[in-house]
Amino acid sequence: MRVLVFGSTGQVATELRGHAGVTALGRAEADLADPGACAEAIRAHAPDAVINAAAYTSVDKAEMEEELATTINGAAPTAMARACADLGIPFVHISTDYVFDGSGDAPRAPDAPTAPLGAYGRSKLAGEEGVRAAGGVHAILRTSWVVSAHGANFVKTMLRVGPERGGLRVVNDQIGGPTPARDIAAACMTIAATLARDPATSGTYHFAGAPDTSWAGFAKAIFETAGLDVPVEEIPTTEYPLPAPRPLNSRLDCSATEAVFGIPRPDWRAGLARILSDLSPRGDAT
Repeated sequence: MRVLVFGSTGQVATELRGHAGVTALGRAEADLADPGACAEAIRAHAPDAVINAAAYTSVDKAEMEEELATTINGAAPTAMARACADLGIPFVHISTDYVFDGSGDAPRAPDAPTAPLGAYGRSKLAGEEGVRAAGGVHAILRTSWVVSAHGANFVKTMLRVGPERGGLRVVNDQIGGPTPARDIAAACMTIAATLARDPATSGTYHFAGAPDTSWAGFAKAIFETAGLDVPVEEIPTTEYPLPAPRPLNSRLDCSATEAVFGIPRPDWRAGLARILSDLSPRGDAT
């Protein structure tokens, strides 16, 4: 199966590049700020399936660059989805828990009402709506708290700043599932193959690591697994203000993903151990 991936250096795209049959396009080959160019790239490569693993991901900066974020996260995937619909091939689009308002404490189902709190969430919701409206075979895969040995993410930040500062204050009232990028990439490939065989599986799905935890709980697990003695003080979100609001409840109901595609929630603790192992040879883990 020949799969065209948008993105080449992001966390999920980096993991996708290791799968057979994948051609990954970076910004030089397909700039998401030019949606038309993305559609043309799909037509030129004529793949069996397309996965969009690229996005504008700077949550705080999006508050000042909402137009650009909406082009990249909204208009570009819409153009991709239309091109895939025209060619009759499946399209897998990665989205986010930020399309929800984070209220309550129950896991959100894929059909739960959306109500993004900020510009990033609004831009990602625009992409979801465009993908559905394109009318082709597709899967929108919402995920949360992506981590890996690549790029910038919470695990690498904790490993860098924790030992430097000798202790950290981390929020304890934002709850969600840390999700290893390697598992997201594998899920995307399985979903793309399933869509090709059974277009009726089109729809919106959730995929997040288990068990749910807080950022503070995750930080403690990172330091414990890495063998680092770094105290973590748990604080409320109100004591760590940022330009863009964060959802307090990022729990995602992933049962449909397992039922339809046979993909269970990955154990992030096992994923964390793999990430630390991947980082160790480069000297990044300590």
